[in-house]
Amino acid sequence: MDPSTIIGIGLAVVAILGSMIMEGGQPMSLFLIPPMILVFGGTIGAAMAGTLMHEAKNMPKSLIRAIKAKPGTAHDNVQIIVKMAERARREGLLALEGDVAEVEDPFLKRALELAIDGTDADEVAELLGAEVDAKRAADNAAAKLFHDMGGYAPTIGIIGTVIGLVHVLGSLSDTSTLGEKIAGAFVATLWGVMSANIFWFPLANRLKRVSEAECEQMELAIEGVLAIQAGSNPRMIAQKLQSMLPSVEQKQKDAA
Repeated sequence: MDPSTIIGIGLAVVAILGSMIMEGGQPMSLFLIPPMILVFGGTIGAAMAGTLMHEAKNMPKSLIRAIKAKPGTAHDNVQIIVKMAERARREGLLALEGDVAEVEDPFLKRALELAIDGTDADEVAELLGAEVDAKRAADNAAAKLFHDMGGYAPTIGIIGTVIGLVHVLGSLSDTSTLGEKIAGAFVATLWGVMSANIFWFPLANRLKRVSEAECEQMELAIEGVLAIQAGSNPRMIAQKLQSMLPSVEQKQKDAA
């Protein structure tokens, strides 16, 4: 699990509540059930109205994935591919059958199985490339859903504030609670803006970044397996794949 999302959201919430306390406010005054129901319920409903049902059903899974996903390092796959390239060059592709079972990355494992089964290199590239494209499209749809929620939330918050102010204007004769009611009306706007910029937009960006990292790792696996099929020099394969690694992983490898 990559803790960056939880840490980032937690830091933002602490900063907001901390500044409120420093100014003499009461954080619990923000946790009013009606505006929270309106903002979160209305935001989710509006997002569902603009998407397909199967995408809406995947919202909880996408939320968990955004928080818990931790893409593996592509450097580990490079080492596996180079090791198998060395053996394939000495003993042939069929000699890799026993080693494939030990590969943990399911995509790399499937790619190696296709190559060992004698599938044409062009077909391997087409099949695996289509899988990467399908994954990228599904991930983009999930990220778009959260991004749309970030767009709807502030407007729905304003709707909640207008509803609250209508209620306030209808009871101007009760001046003893007028200030409290006006303040409560603006809580909906606060939740709309805060949820958009602390929850929905960051989660959408997180899903996009996780998807990019996973797709890059899959594309690296495709290049490596095609190079093994072509009988390329393992040293050249290593150099090519290492050049495809993100700069952070290259620095970590050099440091090791």
